[in-house]
Amino acid sequence: MPTFLPASRRVRSPRRARPSHGTPSPWRTEDFRVLFSASVLSTLGTNVSYLAVPMVAVLALDAGPGRVGLLASLSTAAFLLIGLPAGAWVDRMRHRTVLIVADLLRAALLAWIPVAWWLDVLTFGGLCAVVLLSGVATVLFDVASQSALPRLVEPAVLIPANSALVSLMAAGNVAGRGAGGALVQLLGAPLAVVCAAAGHLGSGLRLLRMTRDDAHTAAPDAVAAASAASATSAAPAGAALATSAAPAGAAPGRAPGLRAQIAEGLRHVLGHAELRALALTGAVGNLGTVMVNTMLPVVFTRELGLSAGALGLFWAAGGIGLFLGARCARPLADRFGHGRGLVVVDLCLAPAGLLVPLMDRGAWLWAAGAGWAAFAMRTGAANVLGVSLRQRLTPGDLLGRMNATFRFLLTGSMAVGAALAGAIGAHCSPRTALWAGGALLCLSFLPVLFSPLRRRRELPTGEKPCGSAPKVAGCTG
Repeated sequence: MPTFLPASRRVRSPRRARPSHGTPSPWRTEDFRVLFSASVLSTLGTNVSYLAVPMVAVLALDAGPGRVGLLASLSTAAFLLIGLPAGAWVDRMRHRTVLIVADLLRAALLAWIPVAWWLDVLTFGGLCAVVLLSGVATVLFDVASQSALPRLVEPAVLIPANSALVSLMAAGNVAGRGAGGALVQLLGAPLAVVCAAAGHLGSGLRLLRMTRDDAHTAAPDAVAAASAASATSAAPAGAALATSAAPAGAAPGRAPGLRAQIAEGLRHVLGHAELRALALTGAVGNLGTVMVNTMLPVVFTRELGLSAGALGLFWAAGGIGLFLGARCARPLADRFGHGRGLVVVDLCLAPAGLLVPLMDRGAWLWAAGAGWAAFAMRTGAANVLGVSLRQRLTPGDLLGRMNATFRFLLTGSMAVGAALAGAIGAHCSPRTALWAGGALLCLSFLPVLFSPLRRRRELPTGEKPCGSAPKVAGCTG
């Protein structure tokens, strides 16, 4: 585990947003521009490695389907293994430092693959170790990135900031993996991994330009008390918010243990009606999405006799829908309100998931593609609105644990979905698994529909994330 700088180190004065008399925009904040440009490079590295690393296993190590599946499982295993404690770790560290170290670690791990291949010492076990450790770094990077964002921008521009990052993710899904495939074809899989490592290296170096670096210097009991007070004032009527008071048994003035901090994050998410609804909706949607994605290659190639290129176009339609949904999030919030907009887009687009299992040659394939794009559009808008709500409903000192709890639940549902799809496909049929996944996509809107989110018009104003005035105790501006 890397050694992080102590909170007592002097930090440079953060770059503030430039004064403006026009429409508020996150792009006026230099630190956000740094984070976004670094995310471009990191996303490039992630999407290139998504294709290049399995191709190294297949072409250089002659790995079969079982081993390739094991690599895919290891890439998300870290979210289940350390997803919850990662939030507590990130809350104790400087977010900027975590981001930099995580990217540089991924660059070093990926760079080892072509070096080992060139030296003829690359083994499948070594490749598995790289994938698993890269997943650990990805967990820390993702949690720190979502926790840092509310500290970099003002609350008024949180939705446009999240929209920009979700749009980047969608563009990466469409173009990044295509670029990865082209690099594998032009350079070979091992050299394509070099490009992935270069993306993470560039991201880590770019993040050195970020000046805002939060430091938790207040006494732990003071932080907990301030967070509890602010969280209580932020809670909407009818929401059962679990306050972030010091856990029972923790000595006054002493930081609570790791288990207590993890439990605090779980109570915050599962005890808050709106956060709980967001978590359940995301988990059900992810469960259905992975069940569909797991069976699509089988249905496309074996049942319909279509090419892998056709499957790639089908998935690209989802990436386009994700991008469009992210861009529509702010107009939806302005028109219907933040919570209501989330419910409206879920209610209108989630049922389109039932079109996916109807796929067949001809017109039904186009209908299934339209349904997939519509559900992806719902996901893009829901990601922007949901993440913005999560960040504003959470006290500053709980952001890491909240994000880690969501990551654990959402990624855990993906692991369950892949196993469930395989079991249903083997014992019934791939088409049956596809229908089960489509049904889950259709019903994924129910948790938010029957939650207080349907009455929320504005983002919470009682809780001020770190980086906006007035400051929460424990956050250094």
